[in-house]
Amino acid sequence: MELLKIRELRKVYGTGETQVKALDGIDLTVERGEFVAIVGSSGSGKTTFLNMVGGLDIPTSGEIIVDQKEIQKLSDDELTVFRRRKIGFIFQQYNLIQMLSVWENVILPLKLDGRRVDEEYILAITKMLGLHEKLNCIPNQLSGGQQQRAAIARALATKPAIILADEPTGNLDSKTSQDVLGLLKITSNKFNQTIIMITHNEEIAQLADRILRIEDGKIQKESKLKTIRKSEENTMTVIE
Repeated sequence: MELLKIRELRKVYGTGETQVKALDGIDLTVERGEFVAIVGSSGSGKTTFLNMVGGLDIPTSGEIIVDQKEIQKLSDDELTVFRRRKIGFIFQQYNLIQMLSVWENVILPLKLDGRRVDEEYILAITKMLGLHEKLNCIPNQLSGGQQQRAAIARALATKPAIILADEPTGNLDSKTSQDVLGLLKITSNKFNQTIIMITHNEEIAQLADRILRIEDGKIQKESKLKTIRKSEENTMTVIE
């Protein structure tokens, strides 16, 4: 079942000789529970694409349908609520609030939306992410990898329709990067989460179900990969 459908997506900046086609006619369908990696050179349109899907920027033309909602037709208030409830963001800089504990950071999106905290679900997520002994810690007491796991837990907390990850391992060493990305793969499988991730690391992209290469605002190449083996999934259930 499709979760994301994009038709003829275009984003143009400037006019005349200064005009830049950041996105130039993107067509894409992503299934529910699919993990898609997007690679491409700097300035190719990757981040612009992610911002469009996340409702952080407005396309020049085209359609973006997320969970059966054409998001560019929503009002600003409707889009704010939709993002909060349906889209989880994972950023390179973590964006954790330093004065709050890990637990408080994770449940913050739910509190802002006035929703009940499903403590059993949150505890299951944080345990799987190896954070069950760090829930009372504040972010500066955590390693970079632990902070990124907290950011992943926060993104999962609202049970969003789709998770958008922008270079989520950019500040991590190679081993921690592999752990965190393996964890994203597991959450995609376990919670049937749809994930779209930007990465410059071709090796990390191999963990996805599908790799899209964007250059000059267009999808130039698509590769489908095998999903993670059950034996691998079982050995990575909790990252310490």
